[in-house]
Amino acid sequence: MTSDDRAFHQLTSEWFQESCKRKYSYRFSWLGRPIIQYPQDVMAMQEIVWKVRPDLIVETGIAHGGSLIFHASLLELMGGDGQVIGIDIDIRQHNRAEIERHPMFKRIRLLEGSSTDPAVVQRIYDAAKGKERALVILDSHHTHAHVLQEMQLYSPLVGPGSYLIVMDTVVEHLPKAMFPDRPWGPGDNPKTAVHQFLRTNKRFVIDDEMNRKLMITAAPDGYLKCVEE
Repeated sequence: MTSDDRAFHQLTSEWFQESCKRKYSYRFSWLGRPIIQYPQDVMAMQEIVWKVRPDLIVETGIAHGGSLIFHASLLELMGGDGQVIGIDIDIRQHNRAEIERHPMFKRIRLLEGSSTDPAVVQRIYDAAKGKERALVILDSHHTHAHVLQEMQLYSPLVGPGSYLIVMDTVVEHLPKAMFPDRPWGPGDNPKTAVHQFLRTNKRFVIDDEMNRKLMITAAPDGYLKCVEE
């Protein structure tokens, strides 16, 4: 890394912290639903989905549903019968209503419950039967323990060439004061879970090319590519 690269990284880090204070990611929507993602990560997702061409996308964490709509719209463009399954422990009624009335809902299935509940996990595995290629995105409760458990539970769904994507790994690089009312923070977050997971699971590697390309991302080291059966 050159000195110019280091300077660029520092500027990026400072900008990202300021953007968090201003809730920058809340400014964007996809086809009418708030997506709560950085535009760079939205771009990364479409590149990955187009390359992988999954017939099942599993997302933990629904919020307003913009991400579900986004992935469903990509599957719609690609044709076929691809489906998105969204899991959340609490799907707010007004969000459910807006998602269910959206034109892309025809490709979406909502599951309410904990992403680590064995009954919920079994329903996902049942839905994956007969599917050729699954892509998994983890964006729910951001503690180390929860994310690590999600990774262990859902990573077997992902085959070679596809991705296990862990969002909000950037928490590791933000000041603890930014999370006064959250159980996660530096030292206990999705990124610490990713690195513990990778120490024992050799099927996945960090997509370093994505890291270098994005710079501004909520998921540094979070784009994991499956390289083995």
